[in-house]
Amino acid sequence: MQIRELSPGQVLFKEGDTEKRTFYIVTGTLELQDHGKTVGTVEGGSDFAKNPVAPVYPRRVSAKARDRVQFISVDSDLLDVMLTWDQTGTYEVSELQGQQDVGGTEDWMTMLLQTKAFHKIPPANIQAIFMRMQQINYKTGDVILKQGAEGDYFYVLTRGSALVTRETPLSKDGIKLAELNVGDTFGEEALISDAKRNATVTMTLDGSVMRLGKDDFKTLLNEPMLDWVEADEGQRIVTEGGQWLDVRLPSEFENHHLDGALNIPLYFIRLKVNTLDPDKKYVVCCDTGRRSSAGAYILSERGFQAYVLRGGINKNED
Repeated sequence: MQIRELSPGQVLFKEGDTEKRTFYIVTGTLELQDHGKTVGTVEGGSDFAKNPVAPVYPRRVSAKARDRVQFISVDSDLLDVMLTWDQTGTYEVSELQGQQDVGGTEDWMTMLLQTKAFHKIPPANIQAIFMRMQQINYKTGDVILKQGAEGDYFYVLTRGSALVTRETPLSKDGIKLAELNVGDTFGEEALISDAKRNATVTMTLDGSVMRLGKDDFKTLLNEPMLDWVEADEGQRIVTEGGQWLDVRLPSEFENHHLDGALNIPLYFIRLKVNTLDPDKKYVVCCDTGRRSSAGAYILSERGFQAYVLRGGINKNED
């Protein structure tokens, strides 16, 4: 990113613009205008400036510099991917086996079929999943997937054990996130959110995995588990006793959100799932649908009835 400048009177964007850029004001004053009439301002350094300027597309207002303005411009889709990556990174490992404490000698296929994640999947899809999975053998110390790589496969550990680590600026060797045993799955969140891998998985004992390609995962596993709804259908579910569940960051939520929405950031979903009502329907939302689809998938894994707001709240905001 770079800091850019506007001269007094220069226009940042016009009402009706659809270019997906996210703008933050650093210094100066930006006027928001509706048909030439000033309806608001954004001043650099203010609390309001911590949020993006008029993030809804197409733009509802025009933006013009009152004085010399410095601003940051970011590709909106890239920003959304990075937010999703950041929030799912610590919890790259799925907990599909739920509360079951199963031993490594159990048959991995039986274990997988007993998980809540497979309850919504049609039998024909399950058969296709097992037929299309590919077995890969690894030795102790082999890296199955590397942090920063593209998400390409969904994995099930079928023999041996593995360690999940995440490299940080303070720990180049990696922080230990989880230990994987037979029947554990990993790698799905990067496929759902189209983000890069946020962790490294390394074998700690000789073993093997079964892997399913990204396209097959999305068609056979992801799509059957995600129920997408339009804004009116989501509102009907909420009116009839459901709950809006906003998985954006608290700062984003405070800036604007749907009436009555509950805010649980995506990176907290796994930790807070026990605080949710298993008998309630949840309509999961974010800005675009990317983070909310990952959140809804996690809830569906655990037996919740979860829906995803198609297009996100920016698309559906009045």
